[in-house]
Amino acid sequence: MSRILITTDYLRPGDEVDTYLTSAGHTTVHAPLRGRRDPDELVALLDGADAALIANEPLTADVLARASSLRVVVRTGVGYDSVDVEAAARHGITVSNLPGINANAVAEFTLGLLLAAARRIVQSATGVSAGRWPREDGHELRGATLGLVGYGAAARAVVPLAQAFGMTVLCTTSVAPGERGGASIRFVELPELLAQADYVSLHTALTPRTRGLIGAAELRAMKRTAVLVNTARGAVVDEHALAAAVREGEIAGAALDVVAEEPLPADSPLRGLDDVIVCSHLAGQTAQARAAAGLDGAAELVAALDGRPRHCVNAHLIEETA
Repeated sequence: MSRILITTDYLRPGDEVDTYLTSAGHTTVHAPLRGRRDPDELVALLDGADAALIANEPLTADVLARASSLRVVVRTGVGYDSVDVEAAARHGITVSNLPGINANAVAEFTLGLLLAAARRIVQSATGVSAGRWPREDGHELRGATLGLVGYGAAARAVVPLAQAFGMTVLCTTSVAPGERGGASIRFVELPELLAQADYVSLHTALTPRTRGLIGAAELRAMKRTAVLVNTARGAVVDEHALAAAVREGEIAGAALDVVAEEPLPADSPLRGLDDVIVCSHLAGQTAQARAAAGLDGAAELVAALDGRPRHCVNAHLIEETA
């Protein structure tokens, strides 16, 4: 029997996931993360825990070094940049994610952000709430060009939705040509995508290579009428450069579901900009996606505790340190 710490905020004692894990003979401890948590508090929660089922809980090298009983970490999502996978490997801790688990939810939300930016939906609703009656022109998506940065499961799910709206889709990716599945879109290098796209939508993982990928030079390369959309990771974008580009009219605006520091700090340069929409990291959070992620995450956790993880992202690092 293993002790499992669950910090994903939508998982509750007695729910399907909890029942699944306890029926498998494990003990669960729920400590939902809402906002920020002191590392020492997290270390205390991990004391005696064999496994952790987490959302964006930061598992740093320091935290992992002090979690002496931890053997398994499972992310109830796709990105795992909040976990120091190299440090985990040094301690023999497997880290798993759930590839593609919320792709449809993210794709639909991406289209929602495109529509919100194109039709100024948020600005209109905010204006009415404040007693005004905004009547500014919006733009139709039909005939516009969408540039996808990255071609993972969520980006692939965006393609047919965007095409249904009559958009032309470009993509830049490191995915090999033979692994692109005969896509009905054109693949180009990033400079060409930035120059041609009316909407640039980010769908790339956060890695050392992609951190700050969209900076001042990239924003200047975009059309002055273009909009940046981000449902990937906040740190892919230089937020100070983005705020400056919007203020100075280098691009028309941005619609963001993710920011570098969450929740958005009071002193963020993104605050107070009428043409920047910031949401609270909701793209993958639908009832359907949450249910799938919870149960798939629990199944992955049980498999990993049995030494059979299906989606371990640091297996090769563990082998190197063995």
